[in-house]
Amino acid sequence: MKLNTKKTFAEIPKKYATLDKSKTVLIPVPYDYTQTWKKGAREGPKAFLSASKHIELYDIETNSEVYRKGIFLAPSVVNCSESTKKMVKKVYNTTKKYIYKNKFITFIGGDHSISIGSIRAFGEKYTNLSILHMDAHADLRPIYKGNPYNHACSMYEASQKYPLIQIGIRSMDIIEKKYIQKGNIFYMHEIYKNDLWMQDAIQKLSKNVFISIDIDVFDPSIAPSTGTPEPGGLSWYTTLRFLKGVFKRKNIIGFDIVELLPNKKEYSTDFLTVKLYYKLLSYKHINANSYI
Repeated sequence: MKLNTKKTFAEIPKKYATLDKSKTVLIPVPYDYTQTWKKGAREGPKAFLSASKHIELYDIETNSEVYRKGIFLAPSVVNCSESTKKMVKKVYNTTKKYIYKNKFITFIGGDHSISIGSIRAFGEKYTNLSILHMDAHADLRPIYKGNPYNHACSMYEASQKYPLIQIGIRSMDIIEKKYIQKGNIFYMHEIYKNDLWMQDAIQKLSKNVFISIDIDVFDPSIAPSTGTPEPGGLSWYTTLRFLKGVFKRKNIIGFDIVELLPNKKEYSTDFLTVKLYYKLLSYKHINANSYI
């Protein structure tokens, strides 16, 4: 599935959407071959871009219009019929292409398996790298349903190479316990009782950080349109408060947002995803000390 990238993110003027003048690259990955419950995340990038037309481009909190820093909408990486191994390689190669153009690289999925290729590429460029993984699920299976590239395995490879800080986890298989990095997982039931969890998590991150956000990290009361919703998730402002602190204290090298599964009867999750994306760009490109 090819997205029409003659259009721009949020219909921003084309002068702010060219590759050479944009600080940010947005890469759609419309892929959901590995989804194991409800499929449809392949339509996530399309729904995301459609919802982006309705966002206000002035951000009140940061007193900024971050689109003026430039957002280049790249061609979509894959079509939904490709094997997961081929998809991972394509995401890896595409990430490397833009890394060496010195762009801030972002992704919209697609299921969580798309993170494997991008993290591989970032790991080759950056030393002192850690991964911030925000999700309802641990995603630490070495293999699932015969496939090491399944969305349930999306963080296993990263866990073997880098510090992996996991936030909001509230569902996992017992086999995944052996792959958890001790002290680096913040279960949702513990977050609920720990007022200091944000500073504890940020302290565990290294200098350079890649962020991977599964939409199901949010409570389904505010983000129901995802493939594997779990009760008891994060709220909107708690999430923003935490991420703002991460961006202020660490060098964020890129991020992805995955597992948006559009629902024709419910558009609020599409818009939440767009709003989150734009917020993160504002936190990255606007001087944090000017608004915190």
